[in-house]
Formats: sequence, C-alpha cells, structure tokens
Amino acid sequence: MASNKKIVEHVSNWLRVYDDGTVDRTWTSPSPVQLLVNSVPPHDEFIEGVAVRDVVIDPSSGLTVRIYVPERDNIVSGKEKLPLLLHFHGGGFCVTQPDWYMYYQFYTRLVHSVQAVCVSVYLRLAPEHRLPAACEDAYAAFLWLCSVARGELSELWLNNLADFQRVFLIGDSTGGNLVHYLAARAGDMNTEPVRLAGGIAIHPGFLRAELSKSFHELPETPLLTRDMVNKFMSLALPDGATKDFPITCPMGPLAPPLDDMKLPPMLVAVAEMDLIRDSELEYCEAMKEAGKEVEILVNHGMGHCFYLDPQTTTQTNKLIEEIVNFIVKH
Repeated sequence: MASNKKIVEHVSNWLRVYDDGTVDRTWTSPSPVQLLVNSVPPHDEFIEGVAVRDVVIDPSSGLTVRIYVPERDNIVSGKEKLPLLLHFHGGGFCVTQPDWYMYYQFYTRLVHSVQAVCVSVYLRLAPEHRLPAACEDAYAAFLWLCSVARGELSELWLNNLADFQRVFLIGDSTGGNLVHYLAARAGDMNTEPVRLAGGIAIHPGFLRAELSKSFHELPETPLLTRDMVNKFMSLALPDGATKDFPITCPMGPLAPPLDDMKLPPMLVAVAEMDLIRDSELEYCEAMKEAGKEVEILVNHGMGHCFYLDPQTTTQTNKLIEEIVNFIVKH
C-alpha cells in the first residue's frame, strides 16, 4: 500500500520530516558527500594504528559512545597513560553520527597523531529530541567518564590507557557549542579525579538571531548552506526560542555572563570562508574580554568543517598539528 505521508520540512539532501512526525535522514544526492555519510563498523583489531569500539554507557536510555585507541608499543604495560578526548559530533543537532566515515577518517587520524584516547558520543537528534537533549547527553557522558575515573564503573580501554588528569572536550560545528556548554557546567562541579585540561571547538555553530555579514556573503558548501543553518535551528531549538538561545549564542544577552564562568583554556578553530565565521570570532573576542584563555586558529581559504573531507590534506594537516600542540601545551 502506498504511503500517504507528506513531507512537512525538507533540509537540502540531509533530512525530511513527515506529517506523522517520522524523520528520514537518508542522503539523497549522488554527490561525493555520499561516501562521507556511510557508516563504519567498529573493529577491536588495529587498522592503520587505531582500534574502535562502541559501548552502551547507559542501558536505560541506550546512550552509546564510540571509543578510539591508538596502537602503541607500551599499551599492554600501561606505563604511560594517554590524554582523553571527549568528542561531540556536529550536524546542526539534527543529523550525523559518530560512526559516519567523515568522523571516522578524521578522528582515527587525530587519535593516531595526538596519541590520545577519544570517546565520541552518539547524541540524540532533533526534531525528535530538541535541545537541551544533546546537552544532557554530553553531560551524561562526562558523568560516566567521572564514574570510570573513580572506579565506580569500568571500561577496560579507558582504565588501561586514559589519563583522567588530561581530559579535553572537542566538538565539530554544533558539537563545538557543547564544548562550551559542558566546560561551563563542569566548572561548577567537583570533577575529581577528572581534570578538564582544555576545550577544542572546531568551527563551532555559534549564531545570533540577526545573522552576520559572513553568513549572507560567503559561498555555501555541501557541508553548510544557509538553508541548513536556518532549518536545522528551527527544528533543534526549543519551541519559541531564537538563535539567541544560550546554547547557540553563548556570547549573547540571554546567556550567562562569561565573566562568571570557570572555563579551561580553549582552542577555537575558524575557517576563513565559513558562513558562520563572524559569530565564531565574536565568541572569541567576548571570551578574551571576559579574561578567558582562548587561542584562535584560522584556516585560510577553507569552508565549514573542511577537514571532514579527506581531500583537504594540507589544511587538515595544519589543523591536526595545532590541536596536537594545544594538547601537549596543556
């Protein structure tokens, strides 16, 4: 029997919302992006120097993480623990998963280059789960890490390899918003024995209700169009909220004052040709004015989340090098 469902919202090639509330996230274009959205299964054996495992960390909710570990000669002896990256994926709070090839190819490479463990969170997606659902998933994953660090829970790869005194939050696009959110929330907690050493926001999805000059003037890319920004936000924000919502605009008038926050050192990566470049730089300036430690990396001539495309070798190498430097420094 033919379906009578009707599409009530369509976002580029990424997402279709139907009148019965169901959502289809099947990629619909035969473009090169198709490779990037393919799922990569976990593998306990080392492939190109990295092993990957999916772990359910909350059986009641089904919250799951993907763990990456690098291959090292001294891994079995456990003599040297590795920095731990807690990663939040992007996608406008509406699409993408940690097992997509775009993340797999970059984070396996990053884990190998940094020599770090990475825990990537399968965030709930809007519109089925509007904000603050993704924020609560990020927070739950951080609490899980704290429980593992205290010995209340066990995860063998983390127990054997992770240095809980060197935990870094890292996020792409709207995942970068979660880096700021969780860093601020953790600043009001006793996280021992976990030490939050830094935050890395890569092309964070910071916006204002009044969109910037770069948003209106810079060219679109397959990974970010004006249609995507506006429609994803309409699907992800709480009912009645605008882009000035504190999660999307942490430097705005509706957000808690940055001056009052206990934040770790932050690295903010900005792409020169990113539609949301101006609001990202505005966040950096607001952080500096509030006396926070923030480093800015600009990749010239590049668009939003360019490094998720494996063809962008030179600029991706620069980005990884700066992330490594930041982690080593802190």
